[in-house]
Amino acid sequence: MPSAEEWLQCGFQPLPHKDLQEAPCLSALYAPAWQPRSRLRHAAPPTSRQALVIGAGLSGSAVAHSLALRGWAVTVIEQGSGPGAGASGLPAGLTAPHVSPDDNVLSRITRSGVRATLQRAEQLLKPGADWSPTGVLEHRVEGKRSLPAGSDWPEAAHEWSTQATPEHLRQAGLVPSDNALWHKLAGWLRPQTLVAAQLNTPGVVTLWGQRMAHLQRLPDASGASDGQTPLTSNKWQACDAAGQPIAQAEWVVFSGGFDTLHMLNSLPPDADKPAIPLNPLRGQISFGELAGLPQAATQQLPPFPVNGHGSFIAGVPTPEGADGWFMGSTFERNCTQAPLREEDHSANHKRLDTLLPTLSAAMAGQFSAPQVQGWAGLRCTLPDRLPVVGPIDATTWPGLWISAGMGARGISLAVLCGEMTAALLENEPLPLSPSLAKSLLAERFIKRQNQQR
Repeated sequence: MPSAEEWLQCGFQPLPHKDLQEAPCLSALYAPAWQPRSRLRHAAPPTSRQALVIGAGLSGSAVAHSLALRGWAVTVIEQGSGPGAGASGLPAGLTAPHVSPDDNVLSRITRSGVRATLQRAEQLLKPGADWSPTGVLEHRVEGKRSLPAGSDWPEAAHEWSTQATPEHLRQAGLVPSDNALWHKLAGWLRPQTLVAAQLNTPGVVTLWGQRMAHLQRLPDASGASDGQTPLTSNKWQACDAAGQPIAQAEWVVFSGGFDTLHMLNSLPPDADKPAIPLNPLRGQISFGELAGLPQAATQQLPPFPVNGHGSFIAGVPTPEGADGWFMGSTFERNCTQAPLREEDHSANHKRLDTLLPTLSAAMAGQFSAPQVQGWAGLRCTLPDRLPVVGPIDATTWPGLWISAGMGARGISLAVLCGEMTAALLENEPLPLSPSLAKSLLAERFIKRQNQQR
């Protein structure tokens, strides 16, 4: 018979004997100290493999792609006229790991996310034109974001992130005393091309120019009659502002950026809304063509992206097709609109002055019209800085799921969250360890809401 210690290791808590006259035995209750993997699973396999995805940006297209690869029929509803109409219209961005002295949850999740994004880019995108695994130099401005010390960051982890070499610093125009990290498994990517490629998956149909105003449960065709209230079915119907149906399915995944908050607030019943605290985050980048730079600036361009106080990328095609430079972005919280602002170009130049001082001096005058162009978008974040994935509340709104809240890390996290959504629905092994997966689940906010009541 296993010992009491062995039972504890398997998650069982010994129970006291009530009658010592009985034959010797061990009674135990299964109450593990860890989160059982089964609790991260959907209770039953899906009876229908048809889904609506609300939003055709990085998050929505990733969910649609991952489901379609598993044989699902996916309808994507998007209010814009084409890929990247919202925050995913960023002309160029980075996928790079987050680091922290204690290798916290966000750091571990972003490494998994970056790996998933690079693999997806390699499968779907054209290298050099749509993406490139260049590596990324992180200038540790003011000593921020250090690696774990000593053996807490083993030799294998240095394949991900390590101290930058003197040569890396020289190529970036930094001095030997500057503190920087080198992220080998990282690079730049054009989000719109990834969105378009993911939506171009067999099994995915995108309805452009459609804004969902509300969802409603369809009545069961086999329900009650003779004036009695019909039963509700398992299907949800998306309707526009005029009440006209757009599409319907048993499963709905909200992935519409900050507009997801409006969608959640439109759910019935009116008296009970999901407590998922999505917040707006406006960001603006500045960019221009490399051909317009003075020779002194051209000679200072780093051969790889640099981040740490905003990010600078050079050699990536602009929306017009010419090779360009990109700097940003700004971070403006609690702003629900995304207009272009001239003062934000100056703010981005100041960021560059901290990030790459020598290059910033050589680019004086490049952050004002007519040399500079801009792009602004509205992202959404959550207080714990992690995305939200999975069923919103299976009891109140069965079949309603979410994959949102990527913040400024949509390029690094959207593919991973799409895979996690599909794996949860299909009862597959998850792309993250159970403890990390649990930290992303939407139920974390529902539990807090219930505790506050």
